[in-house]
Amino acid sequence: MIVELSHRIADGMITYPGVPGPVLGVHLSREDSREVYAPGTEFHIGTITLAANTGTYVDTPHHRYADGPDLSQVPLSKLADLPGLVAEAGQGRAVGVDAFAGLDVRGRAVLVRTGWDRHFGAPEYLTGHPYLAPEAATWLAGRGAALVGIDSLNIDDTPPHGERPAHTILLAAGIPIVEHLTGLSALPGSGFRFHAAPPMIAGMGTFPVRAYAVIP
Repeated sequence: MIVELSHRIADGMITYPGVPGPVLGVHLSREDSREVYAPGTEFHIGTITLAANTGTYVDTPHHRYADGPDLSQVPLSKLADLPGLVAEAGQGRAVGVDAFAGLDVRGRAVLVRTGWDRHFGAPEYLTGHPYLAPEAATWLAGRGAALVGIDSLNIDDTPPHGERPAHTILLAAGIPIVEHLTGLSALPGSGFRFHAAPPMIAGMGTFPVRAYAVIP
């Protein structure tokens, strides 16, 4: 079974405060293509202008560190076909180390389920969101997590001019981050494979992904 874990990207949608929504357009319309191809043959070629942090997206080390690997340099082995597990966030905004008690995270995609995705697309999603506590990020990095994801606005708390310790810790350790996941409640605690690969774009640190899980 394949489980969808990504938000749909639509014209004008807002993912993060201050980040513009995507703009969809047309490079070649079906009507105009009739002048290009044989009778009865037509195509549509669309365009899209979007910020890299749109919808469900992956952060690579280059997002935080100028000399870190970018989208084209992070190998697929860090982004696709990873053994996955789900950690329940529990109560409160800060997700601490207790959420991972008893879990073997080494080499796994660790997906933090907060349930905050239920607010996606509404004003409530943009403030007061759950996040990963710094000590939990340190714990995950120290135990060799392969990737960390969350179904919330950001893996860090987002006060104005605030630090971003989870990004700093995880990306320094070469651990990709996937934010704005959805549908984690459909997954078992473990026993699935996680995929979240972006295009190979040189010089960029973030980009939308089609995140999904495969359950045997």
